[in-house]
Amino acid sequence: MAESAQSFDLITMGRIGVDLYPLQSGVPLARVETFGKFLGGSASNVAVAAARLGRSTAVITRTGDDPFGTYLHEALKDFGVDDRWVTPVADYPTPVTFCEIFPPDDFPLYFYRQPKAPDLEIRTEELDYFAIRQARVFWITGTGLSEEPSRSATLAALKARDKAGTTVFDLDWRPMFWQDPEEARPYYAEALRHATVAVGNLDECEVATGVREPRACAQALLDAGVELAVVKQGPKGVLAVHRDGTTAEVPPVPVEVLNGLGAGDAFGGSLCHGLLSGWDLERSMRFANAAGALVASRLACSTAMPTESEVEDLLAGARVGG
Repeated sequence: MAESAQSFDLITMGRIGVDLYPLQSGVPLARVETFGKFLGGSASNVAVAAARLGRSTAVITRTGDDPFGTYLHEALKDFGVDDRWVTPVADYPTPVTFCEIFPPDDFPLYFYRQPKAPDLEIRTEELDYFAIRQARVFWITGTGLSEEPSRSATLAALKARDKAGTTVFDLDWRPMFWQDPEEARPYYAEALRHATVAVGNLDECEVATGVREPRACAQALLDAGVELAVVKQGPKGVLAVHRDGTTAEVPPVPVEVLNGLGAGDAFGGSLCHGLLSGWDLERSMRFANAAGALVASRLACSTAMPTESEVEDLLAGARVGG
């Protein structure tokens, strides 16, 4: 494939789809009458979050060859995310995801990705390895490892990158995409060998490492090959441990939660922003936490991603309030 002229701050690789979110909170899906349509998919949302913070971003993914696919191209461009590696797959429809909204902590997801999602049809021979290696940050997800040919393509991209720059593995455990955790662990272990940063909540860390206590998770991820382990602990905040011994443990920023979905993607895009900015570990974690909190206080995911000034204002208010 021809070499790309442009070098990106961030390239993500993974899911894309259409999120259909109820416009009524606290109503069971069976009784919801109106929905909002949004760009979705974790890898795509992370690219959007970083773009909102002023970063040059692109996503490697696939859509169906259908009107929803057209919509996703338009949405990516509107968010300032480069869509040159987003191409249609004729055989499968663009995925749709519904959710229910029961604040503060119950947001069931219903994935419509059958018979197969196009984003699992990324193939090794289609990748722009030069661009992947040139990106300052490259981001992959656990879902990309769940099926072929995406699995081989994801691992090939990681090997080609060879830890150039920052390579983030979003553990992104979605049990509906796998038979069981034991099936996933060998592929997670292989990805961790090639990543420099691992990010996940306790459930995801347990799948990757077999342990659940936060500090044990962080150490296991470091032992698996990464330089920075970021363990999200929900209401207990986030723990980050670097191989050099630097540790940051920061509490969540209190907000009134409207929809917790997308908070992790805002965290991810903001973490990339902090790493690209050269911030110390604690500042990066506080900023990412606040970005996640802002999205949790809003209905949508992609359109809810905050600007840097919005995050800084929330942090300033939290410091004053604290």
